[in-house]
Amino acid sequence: MDVLVPIDGSECSFRALDFAVQFAGQFDAALHVVHFSDEATDATDEILTRAREVLEEGGVKTDPELATDKQLEFRPSERVGENVLKMVEKNGYDHVIMGHHESGTIDRAILGSAAETIVRAEKVPVTIVP
Repeated sequence: MDVLVPIDGSECSFRALDFAVQFAGQFDAALHVVHFSDEATDATDEILTRAREVLEEGGVKTDPELATDKQLEFRPSERVGENVLKMVEKNGYDHVIMGHHESGTIDRAILGSAAETIVRAEKVPVTIVP
């Protein structure tokens, strides 16, 4: 089983990564970790370094990937959700595990939600970690 784990640097995305490491161990799954950004920065390096540490501590041998998208300025959450779905289709991932930011109705209406975009697409099983 191939599992995609998108991370954004938030605590809920790292809770999802922790869960994914345990999930991979239980189900003999291969993890693929990705962080989407409009460009590589010191902040993206820090996110990927922290992800490497979590993976290493969990005994998972994989390297997190940085995927750049110059169009992330407009409705970034929705755009990330669409990018995740493209990766799922292109690479044939069997499952997505991701965190979800708790936000109100107004925040979702304005900003969208990557997790919500993926769930509503109904293209791949998704585990959402709060």
